[in-house]
Amino acid sequence: MHTFFIAPTSFGVGLTSVTLGLVQALDQSGLRIGYFKPIAQTKEDNKADESYHYLRQFSQYQVGDTLPLSLLKNELAAGKRDKIMEQIVANFQPLTESCDVVIVEGLVPTRDNHFMNRLNADIARFLAADILLVASTQNKTLPQVSQQLKIMADLYGGIREKQLRGYILNKVDADHMQSLVTSKGLPEFSGKEFDLVGCIPWTRTLTAPRTLDVHRFLKTELLHEGDIDQRRVEKKMLCARQAVNIIEKLTAGTLVITSGDREDILLVCAMAANNGVPLAGLLLTNGIRPDERLKALCQPALDQSGIPVILTEMNSYDTAITLDRMETEVPADDHQRLEHVMTYIASCIDSEWLGHRCQVPRELRLSPPAFRHQLVKRAQQAAKRIVLPEGEEPRTIQAAIICQERGIAQCTLLGNREVITNKIRDLGLTQPADLCIVEPETVVERYIHPMVKLRAHKGLQAPMAAAQLEDTVVLGTMMLAEDQVDGLVAGAIHTTAHTIRPAFQLIKTRADSSLVSSIFFMLLPDQVLVYGDCAVTPDPDAEQLAEIAIQSADSAAAFGIEPRVAMISYSTGTSGTGQDVDKVRRATEIAKQKRPDLLLDGPLQYDAAAIESVAKSKAPDSPVAGRATVFIFPDLNTGNTTYKAVQRSADVISVGPMLQGLKKPVNDLSRGALVDDIVFTIALTAIQASQTGQ
Repeated sequence: MHTFFIAPTSFGVGLTSVTLGLVQALDQSGLRIGYFKPIAQTKEDNKADESYHYLRQFSQYQVGDTLPLSLLKNELAAGKRDKIMEQIVANFQPLTESCDVVIVEGLVPTRDNHFMNRLNADIARFLAADILLVASTQNKTLPQVSQQLKIMADLYGGIREKQLRGYILNKVDADHMQSLVTSKGLPEFSGKEFDLVGCIPWTRTLTAPRTLDVHRFLKTELLHEGDIDQRRVEKKMLCARQAVNIIEKLTAGTLVITSGDREDILLVCAMAANNGVPLAGLLLTNGIRPDERLKALCQPALDQSGIPVILTEMNSYDTAITLDRMETEVPADDHQRLEHVMTYIASCIDSEWLGHRCQVPRELRLSPPAFRHQLVKRAQQAAKRIVLPEGEEPRTIQAAIICQERGIAQCTLLGNREVITNKIRDLGLTQPADLCIVEPETVVERYIHPMVKLRAHKGLQAPMAAAQLEDTVVLGTMMLAEDQVDGLVAGAIHTTAHTIRPAFQLIKTRADSSLVSSIFFMLLPDQVLVYGDCAVTPDPDAEQLAEIAIQSADSAAAFGIEPRVAMISYSTGTSGTGQDVDKVRRATEIAKQKRPDLLLDGPLQYDAAAIESVAKSKAPDSPVAGRATVFIFPDLNTGNTTYKAVQRSADVISVGPMLQGLKKPVNDLSRGALVDDIVFTIALTAIQASQTGQ
């Protein structure tokens, strides 16, 4: 077990954000991670730290107990320093028994608590931890940062102290970043075994609060809720000018602040929102409510666009000044921002350095962060072309831009170029120069003859083919069939049937497959499981069920999940009889005969397959029971119901469905898919394309 103690050089370095990023960076290596905050530093003594609360309530990480700041102060005042240290070590000890690595977040020194730095040094020593110092380069020269690090290092025994391992620089501006990259760290510490472990560029998006947070901070009255818990305030605009002069400044993420009697501003904002500009919200001041007639006129636009409207009694100037004092700390219930912060900072951490220090074990579990990290990394290596037939859909556009910028895939958007360009502008995004946009009417002609050739046995003729190719999903599928692209992703606005039917007709199954099936990757808190088939085959017979099991096991292995296949039924082993359980029993036998190399067993009830204690009583001799990673359901009714129940009841992220058995990859999206869901499905499709030799 390895321990890292993360200590700040001063107040305001972003210690919590960096610590959370380190947690995720290590988790991407497949290690079992523990998080420990010895002392809770909160304004209210009975309230947990935001990061502590989030990790304990909503993550898979093991979290140690924390002590209140008041207890620390009382014990120190009573001269009981040793007692408080014993309590800290006692809270830390359980993590050493169940984790590969524990990240300890140190205390932040404040004007009232100047003793925190010395306490940090003592705690790090007692926990025998590697110490990483965190400094900010904001408003400092690099020599000043070096001096600050050196002074703090002396408190821990000096640069060459055995426990002092490295430093992380946060909030780094562009000029400093270039210098640090060139010199590979601060020159003053070169060759002193005090390494630069992470260099985190400053970005405004990490500090963008939700409109909900503004509402809570100002204690405003909610006039129209809209998407208040989803909209983010990336910039604020105080309106004193005429409405016509602010039109060009109404962009995505803007919080418009104006007096409640400015009907012209309200009208312009409603029209902009109705035209697809995702404003953060409208903040009305002076306690003035809009006229009811005007409100009724704007209501349809407000309802359709989801723009929040809130009201404060303060005047506009005081409102803007007060907002500037709003803390940037991430609320514990803002999971999206917390995950974004963790993922961003994790990407800036030297994972190889961490892995070397931790001596990564050979057999690693695949956690959800590790799975997502693996998807992105392998997709980048695959460098495939993915067509997105729903090219004018806003979430799809955002996902394509992310994939383009991160090198996940070369995306091709099908749609009107002007419409797509305008939506990119309205979303407040920058269009990558190499983003491929194909207008369907310019390419349809070249695919008519190939489509007629593919469907000649069904009597398809050129006029019928031309009509079908007006559907962008069909057009995208033909582009895939003709090797113009390597994979297809759709379904954000189309049904599953609409998305995959053209693939059945035009792509068809691989030579070694007799059917097409599907799997979902279920991202449970501490591991990733595979569920199949939950989307395609309604009632497979025993032969088909065996093939689904083999396809799913191979897919699991291809994505880094060790396949231990459980054939699910209402009965375990030989305890039950009946047509349905007999089908599963027969499918298990067929799959074992075809693939004796697979760890596969059935029939198994779900609890016997998933829970070790149940497996010991129901299937003690099974090589799969209690530790299954691939769950094969007997029919679509069972599979789809189970996947949705687990997804919704346990708040589990699912990636898929991923289709298996096709010659070329086509994958479907949920119509409620988030931008990140689309990004990961594109990555998954790119990896599939590389495996099928496209």
